[in-house]
Amino acid sequence: MLIVPMLILLSPCPFCTLFPYPQILSMDLNASPLPEDDELPTQEHVEDLILEQPINESSVQTLHREREERRRRLKRENRDEVPRQHAQSARNDFMIQSKGSRYAGKIRPIPHGWLDCPPFGQCLEGSIVPSKVPLDETYNDAVIPGRRYSSKQVINGQRRFGRELGLVVDLTNTTRYYSPLEYTKLGIKYIKIACKGRDAVPDNESVNKFVYEVMQFIGRQKHSRKAVLVHCTHGHNRTGFMIVHYLIRTKLCSVTEALDLFKVARPPGIYKRDYIEALYSFYHECPEKLVCPSTPDWKRSSDLDLNGEAVQDQDDEEDGDNIGLLHEQHMENGPITNDDVLGDAVCYDEQEFLRQKCYSLFELSPTGKGTSQFPGSHPVSLNRDNLQLLRQRYYYATWKADGTRYMMLIALHGCYLIDRNFCFRRVQLRFPLKVEFEGYLFHHYTLIDGEMIIDAVPDIGLKRRYLAYDLIALKNQSVIKLPFSERWKLLEEEVIRPRNNEKKYIDREGKGNLTYRYEMEPFGVRRKDFWLLSTVGKLLKGFIPSLSHASDGLIFQGWDDPYVPRTHEGLLKWKYPEMNSVDFLFEVIGTDNRQSVFLYERGKKKLMDGYRVAFKDDDDLQDYSGKIIECSWDQESGCWVCMRARTDKSTPNDINTCRKVMRSISDNITEDVLLNEISEIVRLPMYADRIEKAHQLQHRLRDICIVICTSFSEKEKLRKRNTRFSEFYNAYSYDAKVAI
Repeated sequence: MLIVPMLILLSPCPFCTLFPYPQILSMDLNASPLPEDDELPTQEHVEDLILEQPINESSVQTLHREREERRRRLKRENRDEVPRQHAQSARNDFMIQSKGSRYAGKIRPIPHGWLDCPPFGQCLEGSIVPSKVPLDETYNDAVIPGRRYSSKQVINGQRRFGRELGLVVDLTNTTRYYSPLEYTKLGIKYIKIACKGRDAVPDNESVNKFVYEVMQFIGRQKHSRKAVLVHCTHGHNRTGFMIVHYLIRTKLCSVTEALDLFKVARPPGIYKRDYIEALYSFYHECPEKLVCPSTPDWKRSSDLDLNGEAVQDQDDEEDGDNIGLLHEQHMENGPITNDDVLGDAVCYDEQEFLRQKCYSLFELSPTGKGTSQFPGSHPVSLNRDNLQLLRQRYYYATWKADGTRYMMLIALHGCYLIDRNFCFRRVQLRFPLKVEFEGYLFHHYTLIDGEMIIDAVPDIGLKRRYLAYDLIALKNQSVIKLPFSERWKLLEEEVIRPRNNEKKYIDREGKGNLTYRYEMEPFGVRRKDFWLLSTVGKLLKGFIPSLSHASDGLIFQGWDDPYVPRTHEGLLKWKYPEMNSVDFLFEVIGTDNRQSVFLYERGKKKLMDGYRVAFKDDDDLQDYSGKIIECSWDQESGCWVCMRARTDKSTPNDINTCRKVMRSISDNITEDVLLNEISEIVRLPMYADRIEKAHQLQHRLRDICIVICTSFSEKEKLRKRNTRFSEFYNAYSYDAKVAI
């Protein structure tokens, strides 16, 4: 038998700080070598060992004592001019420590509260793991063995739970904690989304990027589902904020439910009140009682401010490590205008994905330019030739609002405004389904067309409204081949009415189980009305002058037409003569401030020689240089007059569009000419028969409404007659209009 001598371990090894008394250990010659520092048990295993032994000093006291001893030793070495020996070489390729570094010759400080903060929480949705920031080996002098949490321990720690790490999302606002190479060299994807943690929640653009990247990563997992590690400094506030956004948009749960899910996975959850309030505000929810968890114990008293609140994370105080300036959230201050930028930007990859999705809903194939062209339908100017289309096909009319053109893509994870540049910006709106569809209660990939206007509402002020006038896709199915009459009916029945019904239910029944508040949305949504061609006179003389927003003419829509992408020769617009306009690209060139105007021809700029634009006397031409300007034609002076700069457009009109506008101007179809033409057109049998049927049906429905209203008791009739009659009549009039 081999007798092994007993050793008394008295050396000042860092690991011995866990055991203040000498320990008698046996030496096994068959045992494996001692593990390296970063392979020692993680914090939770070390704590089990600590509980078994008497302790004379806390880990914090031990840390402070060791720091003081190192400072004294370094001071002696520098005084004796002895070269300093590094116990471990820095492996952080992202932050090489040079002699000029602020931490050269010093112990790199760890973030406040990091040491006692639990390393990571439970897995959410089977993939997402909230975590505190891992620290590389350059921090080893500040963290005793057994309390370290490096990239190697992150990977091995997840493997103990049967999870392979596939993606790391870093939300810290610094690069000093570790190098991304520690993950990427192992085939683990790394994404940096720098978010401030001081005095501001993560901006909406960063949230959109996080949700998209995680959705795409998880969506691509087919067989083995790899884990997503999300961390800020401590893995609670910024990490929780992002994960809660993800849960709300993918699980379609309320803010309260998502907060509770994160709280269970990573106690105590999000503990900063402004983060919780921002979540409720963003998703337009009003909880009956807002509960904010108390600051966790590992945020010691030394880490609290004078009010007892948690201090900001240390990485937000580093001037040299900040990665750019984060965009502030857009807040509307002062009067709202059509030039305001609405919604939140999305990342490049998400925009490309959404563009391809829209093209598929339009049943279009990418052209030579890819999917960068706006596919929405464009009307053409009314002239003497295409005016004859009103005689050949059955048309309805509506007013032309002087607003901003947007399509809107409605998805489970958000709504997206699509401008003329085919750029997407996310807005937070709610569109419930009429009935549950494939397990969903909300619209997914429904695409509508419309325009944003600003109404002047009495006693309220300016209010945005989105006027939806066409439907392109419904629940991921294209409907562009259906006639306009059916698309217009589906738009009301499937999109607008369920939304209005839920809103009325919330207003009538009170909060109930729904904490959503439609009045907190950035704008209202309604369907735009269309009328028989015989009503054009009333539109021009009575309706348009009474509008609470600007209008510059009429739109004539073929009642039986399919949806035609891009230029639609059968979709006609008539403008008041003084409002016929062309959008030019204006540039001031040279030291002599020479004016140049451009149009597009086959997708390229074309200089329009001889074209002149007049501006107001107090206008500075440099303010318009490089911008798209909308110009009307002044017949007397024989030149174009600048009306406004078009911030919603980045390209000028095509030269063919300009020619059509000039043709419309030369044809000079005035209001009187238009009304005379329409008075003859509506006498045609094609119109006369339908108009007569419409009037007869409306009279019958009116009689039915009167009978229904008079069936109430006298008391109810006196109180409800006006409102009930209006509701019935409007509903049946709508059905009559669609039937025609």
